[in-house]
Amino acid sequence: MRFKAELMNQEEMRRALYRIAHEIVEANKGTEGLALVGIHTRGIPLAHRIARFIAEFEGKEVPVGVLDITLYRDDLTEIGYRPQVRETRIPFDLTGKAIVLVDDVLYTGRTARAALDALMDLGRPRRIYLAVLVDRGHRELPIRADFVGKNVPTSRNEVVKVKVVEVDGEDRVELWEREEA
Repeated sequence: MRFKAELMNQEEMRRALYRIAHEIVEANKGTEGLALVGIHTRGIPLAHRIARFIAEFEGKEVPVGVLDITLYRDDLTEIGYRPQVRETRIPFDLTGKAIVLVDDVLYTGRTARAALDALMDLGRPRRIYLAVLVDRGHRELPIRADFVGKNVPTSRNEVVKVKVVEVDGEDRVELWEREEA
């Protein structure tokens, strides 16, 4: 793969997440009944950052859960016989809550669909929102994000890589291009 561009730096990521945090509180008309659920892997630290921002400006803690969608993927047979199943930890009752699913990149919509299925197996939220740092287009399912940090038109041979300090040691969003074979 060939590096093409930096789409967001650390400060641009921080500002986007701060804006998303404000938009979430506004859409929910406050923090009452609100909870965030980060999708493995990079959605988890992004959800925790959004929750910290909300706590800063609202003075109220918003619970954060962790969701693994591995067994809900529609391509499970393609990723091998022993998929890596990680922890799902939702330390609150979903019933009646406004849940914000948080992920790094929205592409085909298949991850979001799997997350919706996984979440519904755990309870019946009042409302489910989707927040993503980057929406790169190319949807294959009728899914859209409610909160987006940055819309980035891409081609199918491009890859958007989100890096977060908690996982990758740095914060930035990069655009890469697959080399022609």
